[in-house]
Amino acid sequence: MTRESQLQAKRPVSALLAGPYGHPFHPILVTVPIGAWVTSLVFDIASHVVHRPGFLTQSSQWLIAVGVIGALLAAMVGFLDLFAIPSGTPAFRTGLAHMTLNLLVTTAYVVNFLWRYSGYTGGGSVGIGRLVLSALSVAVLGVSGFLGGKLAYRYGVRVADEATQAEGYTPSSRSTRTPA
Repeated sequence: MTRESQLQAKRPVSALLAGPYGHPFHPILVTVPIGAWVTSLVFDIASHVVHRPGFLTQSSQWLIAVGVIGALLAAMVGFLDLFAIPSGTPAFRTGLAHMTLNLLVTTAYVVNFLWRYSGYTGGGSVGIGRLVLSALSVAVLGVSGFLGGKLAYRYGVRVADEATQAEGYTPSSRSTRTPA
């Protein structure tokens, strides 16, 4: 791969939708589904510990819905980021695996939400099957997050080029700190 194709993966396809150069929206948006789904799993587990678990099971169900909506928004801008990566590269294959796992997890949570919604009991704890589905989904989400981190931190996808990054390490003229 040429240096230009590497730089291509750093720049947004659409700054309006995917975020400006160096400030992509995808990493910001993924915090919504990750936070919602991890919290829903904590609530699922807690529903088996407390005396009246109804508020936890209902909260968990709606956190799953919030996570699905957040995941769909994150997927839209993530898809734009994927288009910036040259095909046939390890970074592109990692991006495809990341996207596939995220779509699988989002589908699992849609199923989980519908399963809970159709079988709402009113006040009981979350069923073991639903809890296991949530736990497996969070585990797969963790693998996908690792791949997303690999895209950003190893391959530099949507990260400013080295010359731009170097600006953050150039001492300012007002610096009073002396090297040791």
